[in-house]
Amino acid sequence: MARTQQDAFPAAPSLGRRRLRSFRVPVLVVALLAVMVAAGGINRLVAPVPVLALAVGLALAGAGLACYHWLSKTVELRTSIPELAKQGRWSQLGRGALIGFAAFTSMMLLIAVLGGWEGLAWGSFGGFVATAGMMAGVAVTEEVLFRGVVFRILEERTGTVLALVLSSVLFGAIHLVNVNATLWGTLSIAMTGGVMLAAAYVATRSLWLPIGLHFAWNFTHAGIFGVVISGSDTPPHGLLSATLSGPVLLTGGTFGPEASLTALLVCLVPIVLLLRKAARDGRILPRPRRAKAAAEREG
Repeated sequence: MARTQQDAFPAAPSLGRRRLRSFRVPVLVVALLAVMVAAGGINRLVAPVPVLALAVGLALAGAGLACYHWLSKTVELRTSIPELAKQGRWSQLGRGALIGFAAFTSMMLLIAVLGGWEGLAWGSFGGFVATAGMMAGVAVTEEVLFRGVVFRILEERTGTVLALVLSSVLFGAIHLVNVNATLWGTLSIAMTGGVMLAAAYVATRSLWLPIGLHFAWNFTHAGIFGVVISGSDTPPHGLLSATLSGPVLLTGGTFGPEASLTALLVCLVPIVLLLRKAARDGRILPRPRRAKAAAEREG
């Protein structure tokens, strides 16, 4: 059947949708923050039932991805969402998970070698299962907000370097609301979490690698080692129950090991490797003004 002229040339977006796009940043941020808060509340409700918590957490992760995809098309009027491309999805999730697991485990082993472990005991298999679901939802909702929206749009306006700094500081700052939060802890989170996860996005131009990395880091932290996470006042119910003791620079103190110098040292390795790959592949974007000036000189 022959295509009509309307099929060949889709109608332009309505005036209302074009106006909505001009407010894309606050709309996307508020909408995804609401999704993140709602997912967190649901996770807490189902946490006592491990199998249910796992299923619900995975469902929330899928819902978070679907919501981001819908908002990108409806609010931003994007015809494609390359950062959620299906090609290479599972391999990037796997590589990210491997990096996250290796980084956190290396940090814990380094703390142990330096005398920062006070004790280690068996924890809860049920907590291990429930945490897997919860962290799947957390990884997706935080990545689509901070890397998919905040970093991506900042980068469009400021270039990669400044966007990496600003988005990482913001990522660290939201942890100030946590119990036992400290300024050093939030700065450390900005480096270990914000910079490392943004570097994973820049290196691949995909959300799959940072989602896998974020999930594995958090899951290894809470679901396997069972150590205090990001300033929480109670240890999570993980497969193990590791107790840390020693200088704050070594163990992170009441904030948890993410606020330790060991975390910074360990995370520096993937950060450097990921940013080197991004630079080698030409994925570090200059500031728009500099890019325009360079184009004019070449012209």
